Amino acid sequence: MPLGRLKIRAVTCTLLLFCIGQAVLPRVFAQRPVDPGSVAARALDHAIIIDTHADTPQVMLEEGYDLADPTSPYMISIPKMRAGHLGAEFFSIWVDVDWPRQDLIHRALDLIDATNQQVARHPDVLGLAGTADDIERLHREGKIAILLGVEGGHEIQGDLRALDIYYRLGVRYMTLTHTRDDELGDSSGDKPQWKGLSPLGRQAVARMNQLGMMVDISHVSDSTFYDALTVTKAPVIASHSSCRALCKAPRNMTDDMIRALAKNGGVMDINFYAGFLGQAYHDAFAKIEAQVKAEVNEARARYAKQGRRLSYPEEVRIEQRLTKDLPAPSYTAIADHIDHAVKVGGIDHVGLGSDFDGIDTPPRGMEDVSKIPALVRELARRGYSEEDLEKILGGNVLRVMRQAEQVAHQQQAAQ
Repeated sequence: MPLGRLKIRAVTCTLLLFCIGQAVLPRVFAQRPVDPGSVAARALDHAIIIDTHADTPQVMLEEGYDLADPTSPYMISIPKMRAGHLGAEFFSIWVDVDWPRQDLIHRALDLIDATNQQVARHPDVLGLAGTADDIERLHREGKIAILLGVEGGHEIQGDLRALDIYYRLGVRYMTLTHTRDDELGDSSGDKPQWKGLSPLGRQAVARMNQLGMMVDISHVSDSTFYDALTVTKAPVIASHSSCRALCKAPRNMTDDMIRALAKNGGVMDINFYAGFLGQAYHDAFAKIEAQVKAEVNEARARYAKQGRRLSYPEEVRIEQRLTKDLPAPSYTAIADHIDHAVKVGGIDHVGLGSDFDGIDTPPRGMEDVSKIPALVRELARRGYSEEDLEKILGGNVLRVMRQAEQVAHQQQAAQ
């Protein structure tokens, strides 16, 4: 064969091999296994981790607790938030439904003031946030954003003007009910009184939309939930609720509710309480629930004779003593609930609502906020991408906040 033809054939073969290589290489690289550890590390570096519910203001007010305490026995502290990569915390302004009715707002204001004092005491680490933009700004500054959520419509004492006051003080969501029915609607923990939202409850949802305050449907009855979705013009949140398909607690959300919440554009933030995560714990607690209530009521009566009230931290400690031997699930149960919520409602509608410092039993391995990275690594191990993780860890909540703000601006402009 002439030398020229050999050269042409050689060049042709080289080009052919090059083209084949270009076609094959992307497939080869695409098939390389993703390292979950790297995905989790990048997510922890970049995501703004938002926890939509913690009850720490109770101990700030009642025990003078300082969030900077390096030996803190509580689930939320500045060192633990830093270790957990937390970017923002919604502190719950919760007043017991048994509190004297005429003093509910006063007690709520005391809790708000106690939270504000912590921010003022630690301005280099903490900052008050009122908008999604504030959260992002504080994150860029290396600070933890602090926000407020009123837990229970009973805390407005039947007066919608209280919503405006709370909003001006930094409250960015309100839970429509707590453990009992109130003037706004029925609770998941009580017998139906209104068969859903009350007329005042409908007005409250409308006013919250006008203010830009997110409507929180944790604790409400199923009927109240569906009524709230009918009335609201903005997406809602479930600040601390898990999946009823995995644990049959009335406080958890059914699959139909999760789908309806997703259609509304809202977010369900998974609760970390063992009794809402694991059926075995839920069933075991049911067997001793009467004993727990009896001991708490006995302690309350004993304190009342002394002219004092049993504090919430003391009540939690009684519950912890009685529940310490119950079968708490692993923290991976949180990932199970996230998996289920994502499967039913989609990746854009799931977040985190720990209920830290409001629960007596967290899952094993998630004893406080410093353990959040373990959950992130578990989710990465299950195949969640960095983008997925950023949505679950806080991006979805930021989106709902912005949408609530936009609805408020539109309604105010139309007035």
